[in-house]
This record gives sequence, C-alpha cells and structure tokens, in this order.
Amino acid sequence: MFNDIGPLELVTLIVLAVLVFGPDKLPKVIQDVTRTIRKIREFSESAKNDIREELGPEFKDFEFEDLNPKTFIRKQLDNEDLGLKEIRNGFDLKKEMAEVTDAVHSRESDTSSASPAGAAGSSGGRIDMTKKPETPEPDDRPPFDADAT
Repeated sequence: MFNDIGPLELVTLIVLAVLVFGPDKLPKVIQDVTRTIRKIREFSESAKNDIREELGPEFKDFEFEDLNPKTFIRKQLDNEDLGLKEIRNGFDLKKEMAEVTDAVHSRESDTSSASPAGAAGSSGGRIDMTKKPETPEPDDRPPFDADAT
C-alpha cells in the first residue's frame, strides 16, 4: 500500500501528524484510521466473495487481479501450454532493429548514388512540390477488403 513512500517522507508525515493532531489526540486518530482501513478491507473481501459465489463453480479460481490487463498478459505469457516463451525468447528485438536500420541505410545510399549530384529535382532531400506525383499502376493498388470498411 505504501510501497512508494521513502523513509524521509514517512518521517515527514509523522512529524506533520504530531503537529496537526498533537501528541494527545494522535493515538486515537491512528486507531480510527486503522479501524476504517480494516472495515474497508473486510467490505472489499466480502464483496469479492459474493461475486465469486454469484459467478458459480466455474469461476472458483477467478482472481480480480486478472482484470488488470498487464497482469492478464503477463500470466498468459508465462503459460507454458501456449509455447509463447520460446517465441518470446527466440525474438531478438535489438537484432531485428539493427537489420531494419541497415536495410534502410543501404536503400538510402543506393538511391543517393544512383542519382547524379546536380540533377534537376534533387534539392538536398527536399520534396519538389511543383512536380505532379507519380500515378500508381492499376496493379500497384493495395488489396481491397470490403469487410474492413
């Protein structure tokens, strides 16, 4: 619950609580706060148990933490039945990115070496807005998916 509070912040909160409530009322305030937190936890657990009972025996292993998308995905990736660990371990993102980068750099060097340095239309990487764009051939169109639109 308080995993992100450091020791200095905890001491600051204690000193602030003593100053605000005073040393006489502080124990009563702490008891009230802990009692309230305990009641909230009891209410939460009873609500979880009621939901599990209503869902039936099929969901007896259901955990509410699984509703968090990150937890669900992590749990599914750790599942050995799907064989996703081998796929995840076999995929080297750094290697793939290096290959893509090399391919892009080689394509850029091929196009720059193929065009003469002072040719009309090459203006240092700028796009000539006065030229009409090339019209694609009828066969170059991407496939049309009627269900997707």
